[in-house]
Amino acid sequence: MEEKIGISTEYIQLGQFLKLANILDSGGMVKVFLQETGVYVNDELENRRGRKLYPGDTVYVEDIGTFIVAAEEN
Repeated sequence: MEEKIGISTEYIQLGQFLKLANILDSGGMVKVFLQETGVYVNDELENRRGRKLYPGDTVYVEDIGTFIVAAEEN
């Protein structure tokens, strides 16, 4: 199942997105999780917290699900 997560800015960094989507609670947890496990952004393994995500990008977190970055409509 895919879940859309809306952002109100042009892009969001991966670390911020993981917190916004309620996948992880803190920046420290994000850092460790990405170093040890990583996530897939548009089917590519990614472990950089600063990776910029734009509307239309897909984030897959193993054992949790797939999330789509969506632009929030005004």
